[in-house]
Amino acid sequence: MTPGSDSGDASPDDTPAILSVGAAAIDEWYAVSNLPEPDGGAFAGEVTSAFGGVGANVAVALDRLGRDAGLVSRVGDDEYGRLALAYLAETDVDATHVAVGDDPHTRSLILRDPDGERAIVTAGESFRNLRVDDDALAAMADADAVFLTAYAPDREARRILDRVESLRATAAEAGESGADPPALVFDLSGSVEELVGRGTEPATIHRFLHAADLFVADGVAAPAFFGSADAAVERIADAQTGATDAGSGSGSVPRWRRGPTWPRAVLTHGADGMTAVAGGEVTEFDAFDVETVDTTGAGDAFTAGLIDRWIAGAAGASPSDLDAAASGDRDEVAPGVRFAAAVAAINCTSRFTQPGLPTRSEVESFLAERGFGPEAD
Repeated sequence: MTPGSDSGDASPDDTPAILSVGAAAIDEWYAVSNLPEPDGGAFAGEVTSAFGGVGANVAVALDRLGRDAGLVSRVGDDEYGRLALAYLAETDVDATHVAVGDDPHTRSLILRDPDGERAIVTAGESFRNLRVDDDALAAMADADAVFLTAYAPDREARRILDRVESLRATAAEAGESGADPPALVFDLSGSVEELVGRGTEPATIHRFLHAADLFVADGVAAPAFFGSADAAVERIADAQTGATDAGSGSGSVPRWRRGPTWPRAVLTHGADGMTAVAGGEVTEFDAFDVETVDTTGAGDAFTAGLIDRWIAGAAGASPSDLDAAASGDRDEVAPGVRFAAAVAAINCTSRFTQPGLPTRSEVESFLAERGFGPEAD
């Protein structure tokens, strides 16, 4: 679809099932001889451009899995912004809520050495100046899920959180006859030090910790925010237990998320696996062993896999299916983590983020080859 403008005059006919709020960045890749030390240098043997940004990566990953996804973002009115829109147009991601501004487009300079180690520098003001317009906020009422990255400006992150909480309050008043509010998915991408002044602030992250249905953080971001990896698990488990006690039987959450394993969180540790915290219960999972070519965007692919398996599929389930799922709620956690881990692993076998994002059949084949077919779920 045609992107909007800063005037906010877009009016979509149909709201995508999943709205992803985040940057649609251009990644400029430099294959360097080494990552330079301070005052040092390096030689770039190859320079390549690719489409990236957490918000776009998650939306495109869901699109590749066959989900109905839309992007809420802002691009610059320059060659980089036009390139981002051209990349987006090659997908089925709904771009109705992608605004075009007059400031430089968000882009990242990525230095990658022969061993796959990276250094990333981001520039451009287009996404930092995102304003989520009334049309995008209204569309959230009809979405199954709203995904938000911590790189979103704090002001807009708070507006989105307020909107989702308002929809929950309305659903609680309406009871079982009311419409389900959207699931809220928050990705603590980036350390707190990196985010201050350009993304979601610590106080707002704390609100998301207690409000998100699904909270995701990587091995750098979680210890930076919580103090250590162990403290992250403990704090998240405590927040989930409190949310479960407060929301038991409440109409403020969709019927399909009232089992004992909601809310959920996953902390990723790269090749060292994942820690899932579901309804306060902690489970460790191994990552899949693959021949890694590029890990960029693996976390975004993983998050998309969780949304696909845990939220997008459940949102369209029949009442009888929901009853069956609720009775075996804890049994549904592991297959979702495995599915998401497979999406991320496959993505790591290709260069750049989006070219290697797999289709559903590719993920299912990958899992079946490793003994995780449908009958194993």
